Amino acid sequence: MRTYPKLAAALVSAGALLAVTGCGAADMTKQASPYANAGGAKTVTLSVQSWVGAQANVAVAAYLLEHELGYRVDTVQVDEVPAWDALSQGRVDAILEDWGHPDQEQRYVKDKKTIAPGGDLGVTGHIGWYVPTYFAKEHPDVTDWRNLNKYAGQMRTPESGGKGQLLDGSPSYVTNDKALVTNLDLDYQVVFSGSEAAQITQIKQFAKERKPFLTYWYTPQWLFQKVPMTEVKLPAYKEGCDADPEKVACAYPHTPLQKYLNADFAKSGGGAATLLKNFHWTTEDQNEVALLIADQKLSPEKAAEKWVKAHGPTWEKWLGK
Repeated sequence: MRTYPKLAAALVSAGALLAVTGCGAADMTKQASPYANAGGAKTVTLSVQSWVGAQANVAVAAYLLEHELGYRVDTVQVDEVPAWDALSQGRVDAILEDWGHPDQEQRYVKDKKTIAPGGDLGVTGHIGWYVPTYFAKEHPDVTDWRNLNKYAGQMRTPESGGKGQLLDGSPSYVTNDKALVTNLDLDYQVVFSGSEAAQITQIKQFAKERKPFLTYWYTPQWLFQKVPMTEVKLPAYKEGCDADPEKVACAYPHTPLQKYLNADFAKSGGGAATLLKNFHWTTEDQNEVALLIADQKLSPEKAAEKWVKAHGPTWEKWLGK
């Protein structure tokens, strides 16, 4: 997401992916991967973010690196800003889904030149506020932010302190939501669920009971296939309208998601670097793998294997052969 989380990191074994636990851990910039820079090892270290779409990218890239090119792949779960620091220092080789970090891009790509652009992922990300489609059909005006206060009472929960609840994800994320609630004079309270997984559980429970809810959510995301949701129109996004975090009163932008590689790895990473630069798929591709992981409970490797077997013409081009 286009978020700026607190420092948190966890090492995971080669090829494995872990869900976010919310527990604090050491700064990744002070830790080395157990395989990074190992003498003579044909190894790639990938940063994996906590949401399942990003895990889908890494799962497929790791599967191809291992099974088609013979690399050993290490994955490191680390939040977004520290991941840039780790990438700059060569502790990870690539980030496969970045939602926009202009400060880090300026520092590491343009000034220090320790990170190289890895190209467009092929997926456009967007954060927004959503209500369940079943509620939007009954109350079409709820999709205009100016009418949200009319429904605040129906969105109230025990956690929202007498106001309507705006459900957010991890408390370690910094979004624009609190500023938006204040600056748009909305009778809502931001309530953090704790993680993407916890937020999904809460959304599914609301949907099962056909209750109204308002939630921070994002596309692409597989959950829309299980719980149809309709976006609430916030004041239109304009370049720079979110420059001051305290004064934000506009919608989130649509962000073409980008990949970034350690600059040395981009030059000398051989077939691995070529594959990661060429990795380019659609929202539908990502959601297909994410759904297998999060909803059908396949391991990331099994989900990747299933997608790879069905989509040869897509990934064969990435190998650069």
